[in-house]
Amino acid sequence: MDLRFGALTGIKVIDASRVLGGPYCGQILGDHGADVIKVEGPSGDDTRKWGPPDLGPNAAYFAGANRNKRSVVLDLTIDAERDRFLRMLADADVLIENFKPSTLGKWGWQPDEFVRRFPRLVHCRVSGFGPDGPYGGLPAYDTAIQAQCGLMSVNGSAESGPLRVGLPVVDMTTGLNAAIGVLLALRAREVTGFGQFVETTLYANAISMLHPHTSNFFGAGVCPAPTGNAHPNIYPYDSFDTATASIYLAVGNDAQFRTLCRHLGLQALAADPRYATNPARSVHRALLRPLLAQALQAADGRALVRALVNDGVPAAPIGSVQDVLEDPHTRHMGLLVEMEQGYQGIASPIRLSDTPATYRHAPPVFPGA
Repeated sequence: MDLRFGALTGIKVIDASRVLGGPYCGQILGDHGADVIKVEGPSGDDTRKWGPPDLGPNAAYFAGANRNKRSVVLDLTIDAERDRFLRMLADADVLIENFKPSTLGKWGWQPDEFVRRFPRLVHCRVSGFGPDGPYGGLPAYDTAIQAQCGLMSVNGSAESGPLRVGLPVVDMTTGLNAAIGVLLALRAREVTGFGQFVETTLYANAISMLHPHTSNFFGAGVCPAPTGNAHPNIYPYDSFDTATASIYLAVGNDAQFRTLCRHLGLQALAADPRYATNPARSVHRALLRPLLAQALQAADGRALVRALVNDGVPAAPIGSVQDVLEDPHTRHMGLLVEMEQGYQGIASPIRLSDTPATYRHAPPVFPGA
């Protein structure tokens, strides 16, 4: 097989999902060569209207998760359109959808309908809570799940109280795990000859992301509280102000702490038993932080970061979205994508030596427009 378009060349995907988790999964598969056909209802994916801003003919939000797809409009409330949908699945390898169970039932389809009709099909469902249980079938959006599943409770600070993570991290992680599930099922199909049902939920993904807070709870029995920018297990792993910039220090071991102290002229701290080891620093962080903060206030933050990184201590200036998009290393790594219709986006972070990601289609203009 000619794989010049990517590792998934020859795989046909029907993406009947909406909003972010499912569409992001479809974009991942499309970036790596799959032929992805996006099925939209008569009013289109909700996120087509999640603007301004716009990026070419689409809302920027929609554009961020729907490149490398073609689009077709089907009104699945109509019998003939549902029949057309089934015909599309007849030679498809993957179906991604996030229909409500009640909607499938209203259309006369059982949960296992598609895999039963098309034994080689990998059917991936993305949902909020799964089909059953106390929350089964209920709708969900990213931030509501962040709130319910504890992510907000460990984000923010004692002063701010719980805060949402400033990006749709649950949706994005759900899309990533959906793509992993699809690839696992395609690999299994090579052995068995049969597809299977793949399911991932926002609820399960949110809980899976709670490391190290769940592990800490299992270990200590204490409910985690927000710690601001500080790490609950490592110190100093926190943000600090300097004379020229706010920086983040990610000191992960005792040798790195000794190096930091040497750069700050605080060698005595590294020898103090209250700070010599990470467990001791974590316990005494309330004493240690002001000592570090005072020394850092007089430092040139960017120069210090460069010196620390060169000496093996992870550190960084705290930059903005604009800063990272304009960073020379971002362009050096080829992480910016520009295509027709004014599309700009972020490249796939997955780098394959022989079958790299390709960017063949800008996000589709709504066919019903």
